[in-house]
Amino acid sequence: MLMDGNCVEDLARMYQLFSRVNSLESLRQALSSYTRRTGKGFIVDEEKDKDMVPSLLDFKVALDKIWEESFIKNEAFSNTIKESFEHLINLRQNRPAELIAKFLDEKLRAGNKGISEEELEITLDRVLVLFRFIQGKDVFEAFYKKDLAKRLLLGKSASIDAEKSMITKLKTECGSQFTNKLEGMFKDIELSKEINESFKQSSQARTKLPSGIEMSVHILTTGYWPTYPPMDVKLPHELNVYQTVVLMLFNDAQRLSFQDVKDSTGIEDKELRRTLQSLACGKVRVLQKYPKGRDVDDDDSFEFNEAFSAPLYRIKVNAIQMKETVEENASTTERVFQDRQYQVDAAVVRIMKTRTVLSHTLLITELFQQLKFPFKPADLKKRIESLIDREYLERDKNNPQIYNYLA
Repeated sequence: MLMDGNCVEDLARMYQLFSRVNSLESLRQALSSYTRRTGKGFIVDEEKDKDMVPSLLDFKVALDKIWEESFIKNEAFSNTIKESFEHLINLRQNRPAELIAKFLDEKLRAGNKGISEEELEITLDRVLVLFRFIQGKDVFEAFYKKDLAKRLLLGKSASIDAEKSMITKLKTECGSQFTNKLEGMFKDIELSKEINESFKQSSQARTKLPSGIEMSVHILTTGYWPTYPPMDVKLPHELNVYQTVVLMLFNDAQRLSFQDVKDSTGIEDKELRRTLQSLACGKVRVLQKYPKGRDVDDDDSFEFNEAFSAPLYRIKVNAIQMKETVEENASTTERVFQDRQYQVDAAVVRIMKTRTVLSHTLLITELFQQLKFPFKPADLKKRIESLIDREYLERDKNNPQIYNYLA
């Protein structure tokens, strides 16, 4: 009752009373039970996933206030709160790490109105506290990297300074190896800007680029960016932009059905719906959709909007950023699991190469010390069996619990 009511003064008096009778351990255990019980309600209920991170952040702020003002910054009580939060964050494998990354994406994305840079910086620091408790930081990295790529490539970052500040915080927390690819993405964007500026000032741009056409190109390093599935598109010779591809079809037709556009362009279904949404359902409606509506359905048809006009010489038709699908989510998680398998294999080979001969128990112990993500002994056993099948290791002929490294 006192904790839920945030009764700081009453809790301070209770702390003093327990201190006088040497019973602070009982109060500390009660704090641990309360924190775990209350926090569990934010974590395990899947229907509350949308509010999980904000709820945990507010809960942590409330506990910190009580620790400072009621428990006079007792170090044992501080450790109890930290241990309880680490327990909570890892109750559901992977999901909290994913949601923390998505919460950061929401805060760092353009259009996040009503928050100053100072408030944003405070929020980033608070989120970093939750990040410290995550055991599977590679899951966070995968989702954060994917969202960062979208923000950078689509120009959707609210503040590049805030983006770089977050990368610096992650680097301080986890080391340069964790942020190497993230920093590489920023270098690619900055280098691309320099190359684009240099091209605009070159003689080639003046002589070969048609008048009134602006060109912007991103040059990306393969290893830094998330991988995307290849897509075959039937492109006209003029330009290779999806919106342009669709619009050019209306040079030869007054009205086209969704299936007509799909057959003529070869653009993948979800990408085509997103493109048509941007042209017919956004603020700049170059096309008219029949029947009207925000979503693009199979039986919709489209016409060029003859009444369209704009006061500006240059207009931008914003692409619709689609929500992450279940398939994309599962794909990202699957890549994390595959990366973990490679890391386990590499760690086993590295240990065995150094030790040459090692018992199963000692090998598992060393793997627990080296690997930085949660795993089950049964999963390690499967990876060891795989390495035996591939003749990296062999079982000792006299004792199957001992492994020999095969050079």
